[in-house]
Amino acid sequence: MLHIIWSIVVGAIVGGIAEFLVPGRQHLGFWKSALLGIAGSIIGGLIGRLFSKPEPGTAFHPAGFIMSIICAALLLFIWQKMYAGG
Repeated sequence: MLHIIWSIVVGAIVGGIAEFLVPGRQHLGFWKSALLGIAGSIIGGLIGRLFSKPEPGTAFHPAGFIMSIICAALLLFIWQKMYAGG
């Protein structure tokens, strides 16, 4: 249960940073922003692990976090172009 709560919190932070980085106005609430961040974290974390393996037992992986933000921003940009007419 704590893992799910932690994923929502980190997803909301990553989604909020992505909203700040992508130009234009987004009308995302907390939950959509959190889902955007969770999706970006999953994709970015996998890509980050391909290029930089974390030390065994490490809880935080900087490459995965940076890629999470980049992927969330990319997903938001694609969402704007496809559905919001941006």
